[in-house]
Amino acid sequence: MIVMSSREVEERLDLDRLIDALAAAHADLSAGRVSMPTRIAAMVGERDGMLAAMPVYLPSAGVLTTKLVTLFPGNAGSPLPTHQAVIAAFDPATGEPLALLDGTAITAIRTGAASALSVRLLARPDADTLALLGSGVQARSHARAIARVRPLAEIRVASRNRGRAAALAAELTEELGVPARSCSGYEDAVRGAGLVAATTHSPEPVVEREWLAPGTHVTSVGVNPNGREVAGEVVRDALVVVESRSAALAPYPAGSNDLLWAIRDGLIDTGHVHAELGEIAAGSADGRSGDDQITLYKSVGVAIQDAAAVSLVLGGLDAASGTTVDLGGSEH
Repeated sequence: MIVMSSREVEERLDLDRLIDALAAAHADLSAGRVSMPTRIAAMVGERDGMLAAMPVYLPSAGVLTTKLVTLFPGNAGSPLPTHQAVIAAFDPATGEPLALLDGTAITAIRTGAASALSVRLLARPDADTLALLGSGVQARSHARAIARVRPLAEIRVASRNRGRAAALAAELTEELGVPARSCSGYEDAVRGAGLVAATTHSPEPVVEREWLAPGTHVTSVGVNPNGREVAGEVVRDALVVVESRSAALAPYPAGSNDLLWAIRDGLIDTGHVHAELGEIAAGSADGRSGDDQITLYKSVGVAIQDAAAVSLVLGGLDAASGTTVDLGGSEH
């Protein structure tokens, strides 16, 4: 089997192709053409961490994969990322193990790319100011991906750590050629922004309803078993889109407290979820209905996103790609 490092994965993942591949994969998921069970996890209570398993078969891409991913929030601010993962790919015809890929890079890149897909499908065409909430790996991934689908005029970065926010703003200004600045807080970043990307592990909402201008599109990828990233009133007033209804509304570690707690508090019911991303991508459901409508893409991360990325990474591999390992013991 082939073993691929994070560097090799990143070199082979083109963002534009990935966003398009995610649109097709999500359309397959919503149409029932994918086998994808709900994520399961072993909890590491003393570290507030977990090890999750995410298998999937995506027939249209000929990909059979499973991801093993850890979430250890205590790693924030350390050399180790909060999310770390490996992805194993198998031959869907024989079940033979084909590849083992660094899944940390794939998770970061595909999550941002899926949010960018939601921006392409749901955000106002003239939305050009991005409020980036968080300063970690996902914040970088989101800025890079969203810049591929909208010409940004400004990026506002807000984080609990103002120094990290300033450093990220300087980095993005240089890398993307978009003016970026650090903000005094989440509210300062969000007010007046047409795009909001929440990428935190905060147990308290970092997006409040009164901060949002009419027509804002919000993407939220944060997961915390003890809280939620988006206030219930935002969920109540927004057109809500998810990757998968069954995944988003399942209990933790698969589902979203942002939605489940809004249901618990009587602000919405399960029918409030307007559509899945794949239904909008396929044209079987409408997106925003007007320029003033607030839209919310609440992501929990699903395995077809990993599979779509793996299909691009493994497509057209040559003899020099990765490291080939014989599971019987030899390596070359």
